[in-house]
Amino acid sequence: MSDSKERLTLAVEIADLLLRSGAEIYRVEDTLLHILDAFDLENFDVYVLSNGIFASANEDREDACSIIRHVPLSDVHLGKIAALNQLSREICSHACDINEAWARLNQCKAIPAPKPWVQGLSCGVGCGCFTAIFGGGFLDAVFTFVLGIFLQYMRMDHEARKTSKFMTNIVGSAFLTAASLLLLNLGLPVMQDKIVIGGIVPLLPGIALTTSIRDLFNGDYLSGAIHLLDALLTAMCIAVGVGFVMVFYQHIPGGIRLS
Repeated sequence: MSDSKERLTLAVEIADLLLRSGAEIYRVEDTLLHILDAFDLENFDVYVLSNGIFASANEDREDACSIIRHVPLSDVHLGKIAALNQLSREICSHACDINEAWARLNQCKAIPAPKPWVQGLSCGVGCGCFTAIFGGGFLDAVFTFVLGIFLQYMRMDHEARKTSKFMTNIVGSAFLTAASLLLLNLGLPVMQDKIVIGGIVPLLPGIALTTSIRDLFNGDYLSGAIHLLDALLTAMCIAVGVGFVMVFYQHIPGGIRLS
């Protein structure tokens, strides 16, 4: 591999991991441009989408090179983003040579996600707090806390099985709705709607929607449209899961009519 090709590959690998970790389009593109400039490459050009990277360098020389990389949409990992930002700053300040940069990049790739019990507990606390914010009582928040833990473990299991994100959202929202209706049918003094509202918050596409609006305002219309479509489809899947269970419940004998 030529020196130019290796430097371009390293820069694209960093941008690839940033994009996979949920970094914004403009951040990935700006990082890639700064790294290529720090590597003294000439006539370079980059184009970053929500799920793809196009980069070329030394276009008018014999060692011209280009890379196209497909990057699937994935969840946010702020730990990797922070580590990659620090690595890119050190590269740009020439405090890190290319061999050390490769080693640091591999360390960034190896940064683990939070432990399953931490993710489950965090999801449960978040769900319980949102239920309280939306008007639920203490008992509603407690039940939503427990359901949130189960929901997060289910999501992690689906991720390990590489289940479609849309199917995960449908099953997750259906599970929360069915569990809340079961609690209501047991005669417990709970507000079923508050449990559902608080419980589905981790499934909501807040980051995708915010990112799409930012991309559209920045003029990245294609990336903005991709994230916006992802957010709308995710919201539709959540609505399908909740709506199907509620409609089915109200049509079975003995079901409590929901207002």
